[in-house]
Amino acid sequence: MFKYSALLALVALMPAIANAQSPLYGQCGGIGWSGATTCVSGSSCQKLNDYYSQCLPGAAAPTSAPTSAPPTSPTVTPTAPGSSVPLPSTTPTAGNPFVGYEAFLSPYYQDEVTAAVSAISDPTLKAKAAKVASVPNFTWFDVIAKVPTLGDYLSAASAKQASTGTKQLVQIVVYDLPDRDCAALASNGEFSIANNGLNNYKGYIDQIVAQVKKFPDVRIVAVIEPDSLANLVTNLNVQKCSGAQTAYKQGVTYAMQQLNAVGVYMYLDAGHAGWLGWPANLTPAAQLFAQLYKDAGSPQFVRGLATNVANFNALRASSPDPITQGNQNYDEIHYIEALAPALSSQGFPASFIVDQGRSGVQNIRQQWGDWCNVKGAGFGMRPTTNTGSSLIDAVVWVKPGGECDGTTNTSSPRYDAHCGLSDAAPNAPEAGTWFQSYFETLVSAANPAF
Repeated sequence: MFKYSALLALVALMPAIANAQSPLYGQCGGIGWSGATTCVSGSSCQKLNDYYSQCLPGAAAPTSAPTSAPPTSPTVTPTAPGSSVPLPSTTPTAGNPFVGYEAFLSPYYQDEVTAAVSAISDPTLKAKAAKVASVPNFTWFDVIAKVPTLGDYLSAASAKQASTGTKQLVQIVVYDLPDRDCAALASNGEFSIANNGLNNYKGYIDQIVAQVKKFPDVRIVAVIEPDSLANLVTNLNVQKCSGAQTAYKQGVTYAMQQLNAVGVYMYLDAGHAGWLGWPANLTPAAQLFAQLYKDAGSPQFVRGLATNVANFNALRASSPDPITQGNQNYDEIHYIEALAPALSSQGFPASFIVDQGRSGVQNIRQQWGDWCNVKGAGFGMRPTTNTGSSLIDAVVWVKPGGECDGTTNTSSPRYDAHCGLSDAAPNAPEAGTWFQSYFETLVSAANPAF
């Protein structure tokens, strides 16, 4: 009788379960997901990766398009009929590659911001949030399925360049190494070393090169593999990092060689002040970067290093954050000024770009190593070449503010304990997916304000 009553109760609940809907920006699918798979009115369930589908504004993406790829821009002929297409230069322009160029706005991020703005009811916050869409941001190519859209973006940039006479610069992140994110879990990639990962990665690089070749008139600046090489300096005690060391080096070397051949300006990722900025790490880091650079044949388009990517450090802190105690390189300018001589002595080009996209508010972390959706963060310095340092080519926004660092769902295969810390924002979706409440916080806490 008990079993029968329980069965009736379950049947009675089934309609309610079936009719449950996820809210806007809520999860609606993915590996291990057992909740609602439909969305509230005005939104649709869209697959972003194998682990996460999300309720996004509007209709579902066409089924013929890759579900993990960003929205595409119209394809436009790169030059007027009958004109010649310039060949890529085999020698990089002397000096700062950002000078004299307008950073092309990422259509993918603009679409994300536009959707986010439509969900904000407060008129003051809404107006501020809308301004974020006009700030240049890097576009991340974190899965191979997104690579074809690079051609769409380059096409649109080429067309704008032709119509306005203003030279365009497209900013991208190359981010798909096998066994990626070896010392963490939130951003695990699609390739594994054990399953032909290095060859798959080379194919990914080859596809990027193929898109770049179509539009040699557009300048491209790339950040190469955030969090990869820094792990080889400090985290070889982690088994996954130790096992990935050879593949990381071979993959980055291949990327430098192939992208150099088509004139892509490159900055290798170099962690941040709280990672490689400790005095004991500076020389080993410089030696690693220099050795890879030489192994790749000293590629001319490797300009230097990118720091603070997706992190929260100030370029110039008014005073040291208490969490930095013990390290005289307590902000990015101190780190850069300490690392540059070590790089130069090893024969590596010592120019830098610095991500300040989420560095508007300081002294908000419990530990310097806390990196996941830090509470209270705000958008920071706007991109500029007026950096106040001859070592720094540009302040940039590499991390798209509003895209999540990692989920707070402890049952997720990609859950990382850093995302459950007391200084991490609650109710966070999977890494790389849109985090509406966090975006709104970044806008409201922006410094300088919008």
